[in-house]
Amino acid sequence: MSQRFRLWGLLADFGGPAELVAAARAAHAAGYRRTDAYTPFPVEGLAEELGHRRTILPLIVLAGAIAGGVGGYAMQYYTSVIDYPLNVGGRPLHSWPMFVPVTFELTILLAALAAVLGMLALNGLPRPHHPLFGVERFERATRDGFFLAIEADDPKFDPIATREFLMALGANDVSEVPL
Repeated sequence: MSQRFRLWGLLADFGGPAELVAAARAAHAAGYRRTDAYTPFPVEGLAEELGHRRTILPLIVLAGAIAGGVGGYAMQYYTSVIDYPLNVGGRPLHSWPMFVPVTFELTILLAALAAVLGMLALNGLPRPHHPLFGVERFERATRDGFFLAIEADDPKFDPIATREFLMALGANDVSEVPL
């Protein structure tokens, strides 16, 4: 008796990086957009074949850097000129050269924090469980496996037609991924 389960998608196992890149190119050309590939090492050109676009992470880092720089300078200006003006030796209250080190350090600090937090948020991390972890063959993704996954959320996804499509691309095996 088979249990009925919701399907996350299909996972196809390919023999090597060249076959995987060709399959990703064919899947993208066939209209599949909710796809991802898993390999034990970076494969040149795979991201482009999957249709990945540029990330907004550089803009997030830039916003963090600007916020850090402006915040660091404003904090020092407020302290030295408005809140607690202390004239020592006839020096000006607003002396920008003495504000540079702290402003620089806060710029770097907030840019780095924005990079880490932005990367985690954009990657959907932390994620303690993913449906692909339930597929027994997927453990090979970190050693010698080359996998292409097509999600069931894809508008073009049909369990039978997509399985046949992946097998026609030369997949060694196609596994159903339960949700």
